[in-house]
Amino acid sequence: MTMERHAFALQMNEGKLGNFLTALGEKWGEIRTIIDAEHVTNFSLWNAERFLFGYYESDKEEAVSGKLMAPLADVIAANGRWISDPEQNMAQMFEIYGVVREDKSMIRHRVFMTHLLTGDVKEYKRRHDEKRASMPAVPPGPDSNFTIWNAEDFIFGYDEIDTSMEHEETPEEHEDTVAWESNMLNIMEWITNDVDWLTGEHHAQVRRVAYYR
Repeated sequence: MTMERHAFALQMNEGKLGNFLTALGEKWGEIRTIIDAEHVTNFSLWNAERFLFGYYESDKEEAVSGKLMAPLADVIAANGRWISDPEQNMAQMFEIYGVVREDKSMIRHRVFMTHLLTGDVKEYKRRHDEKRASMPAVPPGPDSNFTIWNAEDFIFGYDEIDTSMEHEETPEEHEDTVAWESNMLNIMEWITNDVDWLTGEHHAQVRRVAYYR
């Protein structure tokens, strides 16, 4: 059975993230019950700065993000807002499904968040479409489940990386990485710390605040 990938995004008001996380802990049992009832798997919730990004899989094409977060609806309304539409799937910018890894024991995650400087979603997607076209139809890895979504002027990425296939970049690969990341800086600014190694700036490290298999 093919599992559909879904994502959602929230932004908390200044100083209100703690209120959300406290409520998340209090309501986690209710949320898990809903996750099971909606046949959702591989649910995770990630945080950087005041942003929250959720990822999950299900056997349905329809998004159920609003249902999953229903126990926190009042807390979200009082302390922040939805960036994505909770009843709709976020717009997909890039996708590598790769080889399916049912066993997640050798997986590490890369989750990132950025903001488009001019809101140029079409240009962001054009660049990624061009990049995807140069890759094999089913890349062997180490990326096994890499998707990038857009909501408003924000970009959110989720990547499951097979650690058994990772290798140190060759000089040529590193040169390509630097060229790509440097070029992307002219249309977006980072929320997470993915390219601090390149820019010398300091951004938030993403952290997982909830997970349910």
